[in-house]
Amino acid sequence: MLKSLLVHYKNKLPLSVGVSRSLESAAHAGSLGVGLAMVILGGEPSLFKPLVDIYRIAGMASGHHDQLNISVTGHGYIAKTTEQAKDEFYPFYSNYWTNLNRQHGNSFKMTRGDFEEKTSPETVMFIGSPQQIVEKILYQYELFGHRWFMAQMDIGGIPFMNVARTIELLATEVAPVVRKEINKK
Repeated sequence: MLKSLLVHYKNKLPLSVGVSRSLESAAHAGSLGVGLAMVILGGEPSLFKPLVDIYRIAGMASGHHDQLNISVTGHGYIAKTTEQAKDEFYPFYSNYWTNLNRQHGNSFKMTRGDFEEKTSPETVMFIGSPQQIVEKILYQYELFGHRWFMAQMDIGGIPFMNVARTIELLATEVAPVVRKEINKK
C-alpha cells in the first residue's frame, strides 16, 4: 500500500519519513527514495550520524541517487542572548516534559540542571542566541548534509509573542548566515 501511494504522490509532494533513532526506519526511507526527517530531541549530534549513513547506503543501493533529502527537526528557541533564551524557554520546556511524562505514567520533572545539560553547545537542542544556533546548524550540516532545518518552537504554552520573535530571529539573523556559509562550500 505504501509503495503504491509513493508512486502516485512522489513527484507531487516532498514526502519524508520521520525517524528518531530507528536504523531500520532510516534504511526503509532510503530504499523507498523518500526524504529522511530526523527528529532529534536530545543528545549529541554524532549519535544520529548512523541514521544518515544507513539512509544513504539503502537509497544508493535502491537506485535513488538524486532523491535523498535529509531534514533535521528539533526543539528550538532563539533570543538575543543564550542566557535569555534559556531563561525564557526553560519553564515552558519543563512544563512540556512534565505533561508528556504524566501522560505516559511517569512522574519525572525536568530540573534546571537537566535542562542545562540538554541545551549545552554540544547537544542537538537549538536553544540560544542567533550565533549559537548558526553554529549548531552548521556543525550538524557538516555531519549530515541536510537540506532543511525545522525548529519546533511552540511547546509547553510559550506565548505567541515569544514564538513570533524566535521566528523573526531565525529568518533575519540565522538563516541568512547559514545560507551564506553553506553556499561557500
